[in-house]
Amino acid sequence: MMKKLSALPLMAYLAFTGFVKDFKKDERGLSGVVVAVLLILIAVLAIVLIWIFLRDWLNELWERITGSAGAIS
Repeated sequence: MMKKLSALPLMAYLAFTGFVKDFKKDERGLSGVVVAVLLILIAVLAIVLIWIFLRDWLNELWERITGSAGAIS
């Protein structure tokens, strides 16, 4: 049991390096990377837009509740 536990980090390292080598050799890798980058970019932009609208809405609510503007930034 201890031999299996001690071999686990080595097996994980070998699996990761094998994945990286296969990814570098894969012809479809570049298009997959481009798609992944575009999806991440779209997700970040969506989160930023949602945060901006949510912040404005929360500021309006806070102003209605307390009667003072600018308390939440």
